[in-house]
Amino acid sequence: MNAAKRLEIFTRLRAANPEPTTELNWTSPFELLSAVLLSAQATDVGVNKATARLFPVANTPQAILDLGLDQLKAYIKTIGLYNTKAENLMKTCRILVEKHQGEVPQTRKALEALPGVGRKTANVVLNTAFGQPTIAVDTHIFRVSNRTGIAKGKNVDEVEQKLLRHTPREFKKDAHHWLILHGRYTCVARKPKCLSCILEDLCEFKDKTE
Repeated sequence: MNAAKRLEIFTRLRAANPEPTTELNWTSPFELLSAVLLSAQATDVGVNKATARLFPVANTPQAILDLGLDQLKAYIKTIGLYNTKAENLMKTCRILVEKHQGEVPQTRKALEALPGVGRKTANVVLNTAFGQPTIAVDTHIFRVSNRTGIAKGKNVDEVEQKLLRHTPREFKKDAHHWLILHGRYTCVARKPKCLSCILEDLCEFKDKTE
């Protein structure tokens, strides 16, 4: 795929959705970090239901610590892998309180040092909470990038590096959200909605569906 096509793809995505954002509900960097940490192998809808109960009671690292592990588990038990996620969130809160004055750090190194926080989670927080031009690659973005030809790669790291290299600068801040939403609602896994896709004529996917 050439640069002109990529430019047009992102131009169309921006025109259709000028201010994209995550579908996770959050009002502070810590709420976002917590929600993303809880979202692994879970839906945003499911996470939002749990955090709608949790955040009014505890939405700071110290408040989570004061809540205690058992109570935290009770609030998020509807989310898959909640036992492990609760333990990681508690450990993360302790580190935030002890090493970062209760604030979410704004560097990748510090974020990835938190339990349960990998590169993808760090990228989401850096981008969505702090406006940094990072691109987190999940299953949706991996699929869209490979199908369309925007950034083909054998693994998420390869796709991320190609997206960072080939995405025009003006689109980098929002690229993550546009691609994930496109994969979630249009370029879906089993049967992509090619005929209703605004990128159909630019996409290099050979097996387009009706």
